[in-house]
Amino acid sequence: MSDKAQAQPPYLAIGAIVGVHGIRGEVKVSLMTDFPERFRRGAKVYLGSGNEVAPVEIEAARPHKDFMLVKFKSVPDRNAAELLREQMVLIPEAEAMPLGEHENYAHDLIGLAVETADGRILGRLVEMLFTKANDVYVVQGDAGEVLIPALRDVVRQVDLAAGKMVVMLPEGLLD
Repeated sequence: MSDKAQAQPPYLAIGAIVGVHGIRGEVKVSLMTDFPERFRRGAKVYLGSGNEVAPVEIEAARPHKDFMLVKFKSVPDRNAAELLREQMVLIPEAEAMPLGEHENYAHDLIGLAVETADGRILGRLVEMLFTKANDVYVVQGDAGEVLIPALRDVVRQVDLAAGKMVVMLPEGLLD
């Protein structure tokens, strides 16, 4: 991949390349978007890891089990596809779909201080796990790691300006 550019903060991950499929250069992409239609023929996306990204064009894409199989124009065979393993599939933030009420981008939530409704400090949100049932927030604090389901009845308030999230934990979650 030539034409590399420095990664700028306004990129959003829409998938992660987790493997290859076949011998013709298809890669297996774990989706990180609610809009799989982004993976369409002719769409321009970016591949990146670390601080560099490179533009690529999608030649073909199709769903397969829990993944999307994607063929990029610049990737002719399995050997070239192997080099893309663990790359993120990115789009410019300016191309993001509009958010609904009570929705936030994952990158806006990472780093928020998390506390319970009664004022108990749990720590900072350090990672999000995307599961079929619901997303899960990974919070690291003095008491260790806490996994919090990202559900409306659990997450009571997100205040990006104040850098904090208030949660009402289900009974027994910390016991």
